[in-house]
Amino acid sequence: MISDRKLEHLLICKHYDVQYKNKKTGFEDIELIHNALPEISKEDIDISTNVFGKKLESPLFITAITGGHPSALQINKELAVAAESEKIGLGLGSQRAAIENNDLVDTYKVARENAPNTLLIGNIGAPQIIGDNDKSKDFAKKAVDMIDADILAIHLNVLQESIQPGGDTDANGYVSAIENIVNMVDFPIMVKETGTGIATEEAKILENIGVEFIDVAGAGGTSWAAVETYRAKDRYLGELFWDWGIPTAVSTVELSNSINIPIISSGGIRSGLDAAKAIALGADSVGIALPILKDAFIGRNEIINFIKRFNDSLKIAMFLVGAKNLEELKNSNLVIKGETKDWLEERDFNTKIYSRRK
Repeated sequence: MISDRKLEHLLICKHYDVQYKNKKTGFEDIELIHNALPEISKEDIDISTNVFGKKLESPLFITAITGGHPSALQINKELAVAAESEKIGLGLGSQRAAIENNDLVDTYKVARENAPNTLLIGNIGAPQIIGDNDKSKDFAKKAVDMIDADILAIHLNVLQESIQPGGDTDANGYVSAIENIVNMVDFPIMVKETGTGIATEEAKILENIGVEFIDVAGAGGTSWAAVETYRAKDRYLGELFWDWGIPTAVSTVELSNSINIPIISSGGIRSGLDAAKAIALGADSVGIALPILKDAFIGRNEIINFIKRFNDSLKIAMFLVGAKNLEELKNSNLVIKGETKDWLEERDFNTKIYSRRK
């Protein structure tokens, strides 16, 4: 049943409009301040970064997409080949299906087989680690060992579970379960949302229990309420909560001003310009899923072309603000306007600190 659901998710994302309808990422309200005298060469701009001991040629991550169905094997292979070629990080979809059914392991293992050197992120859900500590630890270790992962992501998807037929809607014990995993394993733990964002309050909790990386996965990109709406017989709940969540730009600002661990900004990132805005707001890396998934159905060359265009547009944005590297981009001037400004100010964040940093 899990494997069939994974296939349905893939096909729905391929064939239907699953993006937020009325809520946007917030990046449309972010304006980087143009530098007419950048005093740098675009050719010298360095967008490389280091993550847990691995050098990546771009801050772009392919975030959790797929696995767990035979049809996903070829997709993960194409993603892995492209990630290895362009030296970017790659996250896989939830590994629960393969942990519970050994016949599906190859749909995940194919990633490391075709990306032996790049950063690889495993993935399990918070509901799967609640309860017996030994079983939870074993579950986490199986996920990492399966793909020789560098990081294990624990995903949070309470909205999806609420809309999904038969979803798990008991979130009691998430915090203690994540803390137990952090304390029991010897590999880094990331926590990621799945399209509805993370606020300051929860981010501080995660940092305090030892989580080493957070992917905000905010609202404005793929709506998993939308995906589950297409699977449901009764579409009322999915339609009602389609646009639920914290916009990605808002979540990025909140976390970058509240915690001291690395942040991935994902959720509706669609270009290097979006990425430049996210990093200028404080993100360390950015993640993309849906556009690259669609390219993966075509093949690795399409994915590689997307990555190259993405990286070039990021470099152009950096050239236009006079930033030679990602650290300088983080200190670039920008203006926050509109609904994003209103939201942040209501949450007591000072948006003016970004406007004249240099």
